[in-house]
Amino acid sequence: MSMMTVVHVEAGRHLYGGALQVFYLLRGLANKPVRSVLVCPQGSAIAEAARGVVDKVYEMPMKGDLDIGFIKRLKWVLKEEQADLLHLHSRRGADVLGGIAAHWAGVKCICSRRVDNPESPFVARFKYRLYDQVVTISNGIREVLLSEGVPADKVQCVHSAVDVEKFDRAPEREWFLNEFDLPPQSRVLGVIAQLIHRKGHRHLFAALPEVIQQYPDIQVFLFGKGPKEDELQQQVEQQNLTEHVRLIGFRDDLHRVLPNLHVVVHPADMEGLGVSLLQAAAAGVPLIGTRAGGIPEIVRDQQNGLLIAPQNVEQLRDAMLRLLSDDAQAQAWGAAGKEIVKAEFSISAMVDGNFRVYQSLMA
Repeated sequence: MSMMTVVHVEAGRHLYGGALQVFYLLRGLANKPVRSVLVCPQGSAIAEAARGVVDKVYEMPMKGDLDIGFIKRLKWVLKEEQADLLHLHSRRGADVLGGIAAHWAGVKCICSRRVDNPESPFVARFKYRLYDQVVTISNGIREVLLSEGVPADKVQCVHSAVDVEKFDRAPEREWFLNEFDLPPQSRVLGVIAQLIHRKGHRHLFAALPEVIQQYPDIQVFLFGKGPKEDELQQQVEQQNLTEHVRLIGFRDDLHRVLPNLHVVVHPADMEGLGVSLLQAAAAGVPLIGTRAGGIPEIVRDQQNGLLIAPQNVEQLRDAMLRLLSDDAQAQAWGAAGKEIVKAEFSISAMVDGNFRVYQSLMA
């Protein structure tokens, strides 16, 4: 097959979440007959990471959905690079404007959809006409699009991936206790998510008092940043959870931290897939997640963790108590989760899946 030129657009400024998935894809495509070009915001982390991986990086202003000038800037890149395909990886300020730029440039366009937020059928039918293919990161998101009237033959699921080798490592108990100033008997539950409403931290807070009563040695670490940080800290203080709940923020050594956690909890109201759950599973940590969006595609009930109903505080409490009460079961489910991730969520599988979409459009 002859070389194809694919222009990728990623609006994220930090190298985690969707932007990290794009980096994995770009790195993998370097071994395919693909010439990759990246368009991203000025000063973004992915720009630096991608140099040497892609053929060219264009850093440019990306000011959001009302930045009409982005259409002209992106169209120029598509023409300059003689692009065969445009792959839009971000929603805000990239999906609709990018689709218009591709249409004006006469270039086939793919849009990756990473969230399960519903859109009105009217908006969906207009918006998704801009794209030749839509790639969802979970079957849950695909079902949302189909319910909104997007044709089934236009939507393909390619799961997000995790760098299994990076997270598959032995616990470092002594380092972990010293790093976070913990007493030797501590068991730590983790939540790895943006500090935003839909991630459901409030449900966890509501479930914790009875868990703490039975297991006074537990700690809960909230990893991540977001606009609800101050509000969540206030809730921790108001609910007298300060001795047990810490807002840790963003850690660039999460691969080292995760193997030391007892359980990872994801009490989200909505979720596209939950890459943090993939990372935790790769580290051998058992999972608690809600039946929301694509979470059940990672959390297999009674196999690598427990599934609960969204916003159900009682089920969340009981799930935490079960895993805290049975270390052998927790370890077995953690080991099973590691095997699931290796088999189904590898970077190579994600790269191959996207490449097959490219091939289908170039045929």
